[in-house]
Amino acid sequence: MSAGTVAVVATEEIGLPSWDLYELSIPCTVFGKPQPDLADPWYEMRLCGTRDGVGQPDVADTSAVSLSLRTPYGLDGLEGADTVIVPSVPDPCVEEGRPLPPELITALRRAYDAGARMVSLCTGAFALAEAGLLDGRRATAHWMHTAQLARRYPKVEVDDSVLYVDDGSVLTSAGLTAGLDLCLHLVRRDLGARVANQLARRMVVPAHRPGGQAQFIDLSVPEKDDEGLTPVLDWARTHLDRPLTVHDLARRAAMSPRTFYRRLQSATGTTPLQWLLTQRLGRARVLLETTDLPVEKVGELSGLGTANNLRHHFLRHVGVTPGDYRRAFPRTCPAAPAGPR
Repeated sequence: MSAGTVAVVATEEIGLPSWDLYELSIPCTVFGKPQPDLADPWYEMRLCGTRDGVGQPDVADTSAVSLSLRTPYGLDGLEGADTVIVPSVPDPCVEEGRPLPPELITALRRAYDAGARMVSLCTGAFALAEAGLLDGRRATAHWMHTAQLARRYPKVEVDDSVLYVDDGSVLTSAGLTAGLDLCLHLVRRDLGARVANQLARRMVVPAHRPGGQAQFIDLSVPEKDDEGLTPVLDWARTHLDRPLTVHDLARRAAMSPRTFYRRLQSATGTTPLQWLLTQRLGRARVLLETTDLPVEKVGELSGLGTANNLRHHFLRHVGVTPGDYRRAFPRTCPAAPAGPR
């Protein structure tokens, strides 16, 4: 028995450019390559084409770095899948409003009605919206397409400020690397934090970027090297349980508070206090995912203080309580250590 069957839809239609190769490769890499030392059995992946598995072997549009291929399954491969992923849809369907293949929309509705978890990456959200699966739901896509998604499907609550949205049985992501964030998030939900973290490490990507993070910048690490900041930020990450202040960090960096503030904001796009809060929330997430420590202890070790303060920040920045967050990530391994003190 596998960890679940994942059906990945390669949307292609005669006369239209095909999918974005990068976004198609993401779920194929995450779910299609067995990882027996992490979870055995791994997922069973089906690559399903909208042309009954028959594609053209020639390159369709070299300027868009997209191509055609033969798929082992047609849309009937969606039947019985635990998860259905639509990586993207052809550009003319997004930019010119050309209709999507009706057989695809029908297959998506049937899969959802049968209990499949429905997922879109980037413009794949247009397919889920066309099938009516996003009506009344919060959803996202690449920020370049969210305005059009909102205009075309007014029943969808479009949010262009996040990496991905987990609405339980329906999940959507922004474009490009945000699709990888969402796929790793699915692994975390299914197999636990340890498996997802190890898989991310093998792929040389951040282990966890929360869905509520902005699409435009990653606030967790400097965008550019700064020899004066790196040592003190590394030190701060290992001492988050201490009552750190901007003056403390500036003194350790041998800078005035004003210079430290300016340098950190230039390097990360955020203020020192916001950076500290981001790191503390990240530390709290790891502790909730990988240990059975009481919420009070999680608040203490992450530097967020009391359980009430932890709950306040989680509700505001993550969107759920610490308890609900912990329940969403069942552990499949022994508890991890609490981390450096």
